[in-house]
Amino acid sequence: MGRARLAELHGVATSYEPAPGRTVQVPEDTVVTVLAALGVDASTPRAVRDALEAHELAQRGRLLPPTVVLCESGKQPPPGLPEGTVLRVDTEDGRSLAWDGGEPLPLGTHVLRAQAPDGRSAGTPLIVAPQRLPAPPERGHGFLVQLYSLLSARSWGMGDLGDLAELAAWSGRAFGSDFVQVNPLHAAVPGRPTDPSPYRPSSRRFPDPVHLRVEEIPEFAYLTGPAREEAGLLLARAAALRDAVLRQGRHIDRDAVWDLKRRALELVRACPQTPGRRAAYCDFLAEAGQALDDHSTWCALAEVHGPDWRSWPGGLKDPRSSRTARARGELLDRVDFHCWLAWLTDGQLAAAQRAAREAGMRIGLVHDLAVGVHPSGSDAWAQQDAFAAGMSVGAPPDAFNSLGQDWGLPPWRPDALAATGYAPFRELLRGLLRHAGALRIDHVMGLFRLWWVPQGLDPRRGTYVRYAAEAMLGVLALEAHRAGAAVIGEDLGTVEPGVREALAERGVLGTSVLWFERDYAGGARRPAPLEPERWRPGCLATSTTHDLPSTAARLTGDHVELRHRLGLLTRPLAVEQREDATGMAEWLALFGRLGLLPEGPADEEAAVKAVHRFLLRTPARMVGIWLPDAVGDRRPQNLPGTWDQYPNWRLPVAGPDGRPLSLEELAASPRLHALMDEMIRSGGRR
Repeated sequence: MGRARLAELHGVATSYEPAPGRTVQVPEDTVVTVLAALGVDASTPRAVRDALEAHELAQRGRLLPPTVVLCESGKQPPPGLPEGTVLRVDTEDGRSLAWDGGEPLPLGTHVLRAQAPDGRSAGTPLIVAPQRLPAPPERGHGFLVQLYSLLSARSWGMGDLGDLAELAAWSGRAFGSDFVQVNPLHAAVPGRPTDPSPYRPSSRRFPDPVHLRVEEIPEFAYLTGPAREEAGLLLARAAALRDAVLRQGRHIDRDAVWDLKRRALELVRACPQTPGRRAAYCDFLAEAGQALDDHSTWCALAEVHGPDWRSWPGGLKDPRSSRTARARGELLDRVDFHCWLAWLTDGQLAAAQRAAREAGMRIGLVHDLAVGVHPSGSDAWAQQDAFAAGMSVGAPPDAFNSLGQDWGLPPWRPDALAATGYAPFRELLRGLLRHAGALRIDHVMGLFRLWWVPQGLDPRRGTYVRYAAEAMLGVLALEAHRAGAAVIGEDLGTVEPGVREALAERGVLGTSVLWFERDYAGGARRPAPLEPERWRPGCLATSTTHDLPSTAARLTGDHVELRHRLGLLTRPLAVEQREDATGMAEWLALFGRLGLLPEGPADEEAAVKAVHRFLLRTPARMVGIWLPDAVGDRRPQNLPGTWDQYPNWRLPVAGPDGRPLSLEELAASPRLHALMDEMIRSGGRR
């Protein structure tokens, strides 16, 4: 009983409900291990008693909580303060305000100070956030794309930020699109081979310079002599990489691309900067501060000692040690190189968002925030106190994965976040929103709770750990408000009751994928497809995602055949095909009944149009078109459950025959234009 009480005090679940009316008890050893990761000893009955007493003593002696988060509409001070306590607020703009809880405070991150009659005093971070996040200005549509898969005639073997700017400028002007949503552009962990997944990054705080368009760096044009000759050779090799993907059908080779770009960037860096460019770089360094210094130091150390900081020589495992400080000095040139790369990438991200807005997009770029970071990467090294050692984020068993999931990503400690005024989360959001009109948050349910899996245990033996959702949502609302950006939460899969409602109340849009939208509340044994007018308005509506089959693959049943070839089916092929065909027939029948498929269900291209006509019939605030769907691509970008059996995250956008298509070919595609004409006629804007 005492251990359960201790777990509850620290947000650790001792049981959970995977479905209404069904309760699963968490193994006791899991609870003990998770509490230990939070700095709480629950290994024996005596340790539990001591921990409970220590917690009660700390609470009695605390005048203020670790962080106070208020909505602008809520004016009351923290409860439990002694009568007669005097409060002051030191605002982020340097003012000091007397406060009795009766007057509103300015939005921002401040410090709340308390002076009690008994002589005790305390200060704590105070975050004052708006009640709701900004909403998209009007209903609109846009493309969803994995940037690496979008190669143009100028790409170096994978899509880059120049291609992103071109896609935004073209789709905004040609089709009245309001946004382009991309995969996470976070910095990857270097390696041979580099993990191609954009959802296991080294750092979520800084973008990866592999996305740079090298020729658009101003100094590139001023290379002379041998440097110019070498740059020409690199350009030729880049063209060969590009042709290998677009003309020879090879997979995208991120490592080969980076090898060429790194050498080219080293040549460019040797070219002197103009005084204005140098001053702009210095300003960027001052603004980025310690976070960039840490990230660039990790990058420089990784070049010498390998990309897993956990295997580095002793003193270097601590970013604040004297040995790390000496190493930073010894590697100062490489540290500065990586700082410079971050500056260049930030500038090209800004240029892409500027191109989108100049093309008439009301949102522009929608960036993607991965749910976590790689345990050996930059963020895990620089922010060790914020992460739970020996823990990994995952998911419990469900209808789609009976074994549960372990994603190999260390979770943030909720107590560490609160103790720092949620600084890691605030800084992360601020960086991502610098050049974005909206932000997609992967597994947005993680703002409420995450499934923690102790290292070495089966994912089924994990448990949920709860986060202070009101505080997390308050920080999110404040940073989104400051950026004027909307937020989309990826809320697919198992969602705790009340979470979608809480997100909607704060203005966070959800994600609705057509094939999953069925009338589950109707009580039927087989829920029918949900009529378009019954969809929630506060969502991004789309037909697929990066982890799901393309629309053409669903319509043709190719996705079932693919999973069969790879041995991923848990039932006989004929059973899977029959069930898949039944579900598809239900949707096609609904399209026909609504008059959205006049061409008939046998026409695949017409059925793709019908899917998007349907999406535009819903009240969804945003409608997304998966770019490969516009040209009939049948291949998923990522096939969960595979590693080397399928080329995840390495495929260019292709046509129905599997032939890769460049950005220029996409822009000229009759099939794409026919679909986008339908989008405009069916409710989009030009």
